[in-house]
Amino acid sequence: MNSIPQTVTEAAISTIRERIQQGIYPVGSLLPAQRQLSEELEISRASLREALSTLEALGLVTIRAGKGVYVSRARAARTQRWRFADQVSLPDTYQMRYALEGFVARLAALAVGDEDLALLDENVEALRVALVEGDFEAAAALDFEFHMRIVALAGNSAIESILRNSAEIMQESQRLPFYQRELALSTHREHTAIVEALRRRDANRTGRSIEAHIVAAAQRAGVYFPVPTGPAAPLVGAADDAAAEAAPRRSRKVASSR
Repeated sequence: MNSIPQTVTEAAISTIRERIQQGIYPVGSLLPAQRQLSEELEISRASLREALSTLEALGLVTIRAGKGVYVSRARAARTQRWRFADQVSLPDTYQMRYALEGFVARLAALAVGDEDLALLDENVEALRVALVEGDFEAAAALDFEFHMRIVALAGNSAIESILRNSAEIMQESQRLPFYQRELALSTHREHTAIVEALRRRDANRTGRSIEAHIVAAAQRAGVYFPVPTGPAAPLVGAADDAAAEAAPRRSRKVASSR
């Protein structure tokens, strides 16, 4: 017997998945317009977009800007086995990280210095290289180092101790999203967004950026969990905004060095 979805978004994900698997929405077909689909499912357009983003992360649909949402496959992409299932569930792991890291990221934004930012920039570039080369073990180690640098900046020894004592579990949760190879570089873009928020010393933006990153990473690993809505909700689109702002900054640095 299937469990009842906890949220309207989860219900929408479940319904659309069933329709895809049953052939109501065949592979290659275009889903109904979002307005029609939101009315059919009796949910808001925002909740529907969230559901479609999760389905895209699972490899079931492809969202094409200005063209619509197309069915990519009938079954979700195979996910890697969670090897710590006897200790803690994967959704609980991401929720723990969401709760703790969002808080410490806000503190880190108030304490970060120029040297810290330089080290984070180096890490982000090394992560990009590892992901391009497909070295996911190295990428996971760099991912962990990135997050723990931010935790250390916050100066909360209790939270740092909790996360360091869960190092293997943390790194495994960071490695799993990389196996969707076509989405692997998303982590690099999201880390760029976090560093740009830190560079601004913007505590709220930093916290929301890291929360959005953890939610997106969870979805790439095939995990969806409900998150708060409202002013404190994750910053949607943070990675794209930061990348756009970072590009001209890097160009100016190159020009000035010539």
